[in-house]
Amino acid sequence: MADSKREIERKYEATDATRLPDLSRVAGVAAVDHRGVGELDAVYYDTEDLRLAAGHLTLRRRTGGDDAGWHLKLPVATGVRDEIRAPLSDTLPPALAGLIRSRVRDAAVVPVVRLRSARDVHHLNGPDGALLAELSVDEVRAERLHGGSGSTAWTEIEVELADDGDPSFLDAVERRLRKAGIRPSAAPSKLARALAETAPNGKPGGKRTAPHTAGDHLLAYVRDQIEAIVALDPAVRRGLPDSVHRMRIATRRLRSAFRTYRGILAPTVTGPVAEELRWLAAELGVDRDQEVLDERLRARLDGLPRTLVLGPVRGRLRIWSVARRSGSRRHIVALLDGSRYLTLLGTLDALLAAPPLLPAAAAPPGKALPRAARKEHRRLAHRLAHALELPPGPERDLALHAARKAAKRARYAAEAARPALGKPARKSVRRLKAVQGVLGDHHDSVVAREALRALAVQAHLAGEPSFTWGVLYGQEKETAAARERELPGVWARASRAEVRAAREGRASR
Repeated sequence: MADSKREIERKYEATDATRLPDLSRVAGVAAVDHRGVGELDAVYYDTEDLRLAAGHLTLRRRTGGDDAGWHLKLPVATGVRDEIRAPLSDTLPPALAGLIRSRVRDAAVVPVVRLRSARDVHHLNGPDGALLAELSVDEVRAERLHGGSGSTAWTEIEVELADDGDPSFLDAVERRLRKAGIRPSAAPSKLARALAETAPNGKPGGKRTAPHTAGDHLLAYVRDQIEAIVALDPAVRRGLPDSVHRMRIATRRLRSAFRTYRGILAPTVTGPVAEELRWLAAELGVDRDQEVLDERLRARLDGLPRTLVLGPVRGRLRIWSVARRSGSRRHIVALLDGSRYLTLLGTLDALLAAPPLLPAAAAPPGKALPRAARKEHRRLAHRLAHALELPPGPERDLALHAARKAAKRARYAAEAARPALGKPARKSVRRLKAVQGVLGDHHDSVVAREALRALAVQAHLAGEPSFTWGVLYGQEKETAAARERELPGVWARASRAEVRAAREGRASR
């Protein structure tokens, strides 16, 4: 059994001669409670090639202190991590093993660093005695256990915000520390510092080289989407809000890049990968699409006056929703543990290691990337023109849905070209996102009307009033009509942005 804790902290450099300032003078602090010194002993685990460290994850087995056990820390933002804890055991708990699987795959995790710390703890309490933050002075001794044999030692100050605390309180503490000459640490974590200072040939890893060619730019974009899939894997397993949606977006961006830039990356290689990405997105969307529809219908229902809600409408909606959703959290976890998904991740790694670049990849980015992006823009223009020529009805709805897909590809293509075009491309992305939003709301309305008709039929057959479902159907029909009226103006703005981007792109070459 594992539990989770949001950790918000800041680290500062210190020496044996560093003296803490009077922390009771920090705004909001009524008392400083010195809790004494404790001994902590932690062994950090990683693969032999340090895949967890490369993704800024830390996995440790700690003894001593009041939080002994296994800890996995997942990055959220600068200075913010989610710490997943499991009870102390001799082997890695399965709950944590699953959360690192997208990083380690089939590789074993081995002890890489041992950190022993003497921790001098101070509690900063508010006027009501509640804990605001914990400040500790840590004397750290690090020993390399794998990939080297070095050791190092340092002293640092760590300030961790109390649960549900106001992050701005850390700013007040930092101002007090800075006045005393104490500066933020350059290392993001103890493990990162230990690895850097005990590495045989200096700091591990390296920086990306600056992109110079169209291939460089495209591969940087592809790499970002692959990293997003891998990084979101633990959040999807944990069922965190929006994680499935964000992972699906990353797969779509990859597929779009492979399709749009098939003159730069060989489609004979990327085509099969794109099909596997399509499979992954479809599997992830089993419940996500229903969840979006449920939220839309509930919001519509909540917005109705009580006088228009006739019969057991909410109960009918709830029963219908449960019946259509697979409740597939277990299905998703099994999917992410399955050989097909893990093989896909390995294939994506191989693609980055040996990218299937075509001769056009050597061209300047300001020429090759915008040309391909403009082709997607023209495809969108053609599909929109075709859809808007059709009379209202199912055929037009299908054509607008096809245009929505084209809008996504055009937007993602412009995103990939953005480093080469700069500001004009950013504006084009923004305007294409607006087009996609209008078309997306229209499509959601079409789907909602189909659902509302089915709900009305079920209600009628059960002897319930179907009036409310008809009211909601009418609202969705008006929403679709409003989006269709809005579309030409939104598209005109996107077209102007595209023309401007193309003109400025040619001028820069």
